[in-house]
Amino acid sequence: MAGEQRPFSSNRDRRRCQNRRASMPIETIRPAESPGRALAHRRKEDLSLCLRYCTEEGIVAIPIVTMAVPASMVLTALVTKAFPISATAIGVLGSLPFVGNFLQIFFSPALMRWRSPQFVTVVSAALHMLSFAAFAVALPWIPRDSPLGAAAWILGWYFVSSSLYAVASVSWSTWIEEWVPVRIRGKFFGRRNQILQVTTVVFLVISGWVLSRWDYSVHTFQAVILSSCFLRIFSVRMQWISPTRPHRAAAPASESFRDQAAVVRRARSFLAFVAFGAVWSFATNCFGPFYTVFMFERVGFSAWNVGVVTALSQLGGACLLPLWSRLLDRHGSKPVMVLSIVLWQLSMFVWCFVNPGNRAVLYALWTWIGATSAGFVLGQFAIGLRLIPAGAKRLAIGFNLAVSSLVAAVAPVLGGWTLSHAPASWGGALGAYHACFLVQPVVALAGALLLLRVREPDASPLSELMGSMLNVRTLAGVLGLSFLVNQVFVDKPRKK
Repeated sequence: MAGEQRPFSSNRDRRRCQNRRASMPIETIRPAESPGRALAHRRKEDLSLCLRYCTEEGIVAIPIVTMAVPASMVLTALVTKAFPISATAIGVLGSLPFVGNFLQIFFSPALMRWRSPQFVTVVSAALHMLSFAAFAVALPWIPRDSPLGAAAWILGWYFVSSSLYAVASVSWSTWIEEWVPVRIRGKFFGRRNQILQVTTVVFLVISGWVLSRWDYSVHTFQAVILSSCFLRIFSVRMQWISPTRPHRAAAPASESFRDQAAVVRRARSFLAFVAFGAVWSFATNCFGPFYTVFMFERVGFSAWNVGVVTALSQLGGACLLPLWSRLLDRHGSKPVMVLSIVLWQLSMFVWCFVNPGNRAVLYALWTWIGATSAGFVLGQFAIGLRLIPAGAKRLAIGFNLAVSSLVAAVAPVLGGWTLSHAPASWGGALGAYHACFLVQPVVALAGALLLLRVREPDASPLSELMGSMLNVRTLAGVLGLSFLVNQVFVDKPRKK
């Protein structure tokens, strides 16, 4: 009968059939998969490929992403060594990324309703890359003997570039949230961030050496920028070909603006957090872009030196990130953020005493800054997600971003104007920097009082966290002994 297996007539026939089956391709003898199982297998393969692309595109995007920051080593070297501009213009330069963050609030949602977040990410990242390439080509035509003319060129380009980067950042975050499953985000992005930190260190050291070796020539800046743009091409391509699939349900219909505003007004802890964020944005951005300028102009650091100290900051943060993560899980975000602010901002008073004679202290200072600031950055992201009122997420996120961006945009302009008009009684240019560097730690530590007013669900009291820090092994981790941190804070498997 058809489909009935006939018995073997002899052992020879049985062995011959077994040999024939062993030589057949696996696909011909595997039972046919059901459509649902085949689809699940295809989704798993696509997800694995997308995760690999996400890590690889992040690696090759690091150079241009690092340069997009106003206080970056490359951009600061450009406006202090190749095209010196005034402190006021540098302050305006530092404000433009926050202007871009504020402006994108009004058109990024519309763009992502018109096309997918992946499409918006790819297009905005490509345009951002083209803006850098065009700027590199135009560098020889920027007047080097006219600070005002050079400032006009650089500020005009950077405004366009920052606006495009703001759109790319928001759309990328929205896109990532769509397709990366929640269950693997922590592990995946933890590993990805460690790889990107190493890549950032390598780029800072190499680019700093190249710029200082060839004396900050225009052609050297062109080579660094165009090389970064070339690498960004591969990043954009991997974003475009990633076969991402949404892994989240459609968002429910939003409430009316009036209802959402009422929810936000009742969220007292969230409003206190927004107020703290505004104070913090002013404190860190008022003179934030000028710390790198100070190293170039007042203590005589080269781009190589600046690249090394920035790399040490990255390494310090990477070493203590496991410690801060563990403290965050045990005690909550608020107490960890307060402790991080105190340890971090107390060290910022050292800047008020740095001069060309003791500039070597900056290597240790930057390492400490990276190690202690990691806890605040990690906690700020976590507590922000927990405090956003559930009934008005979009309005709350937009309101928080608008307030912090406006304050951060105004702060460096005021800082640059203050440095440009500092009176002679402050002790000259070096004394003016020392006086202005008092602002960040004083205002930031005062702002921590606002953070204490925030009520975080299930957070431990600050005194409990301080008590745990008295433990010798935990304190050793804070002091930078990362091998002890790994022994203390990595959960060992239990014996069965």
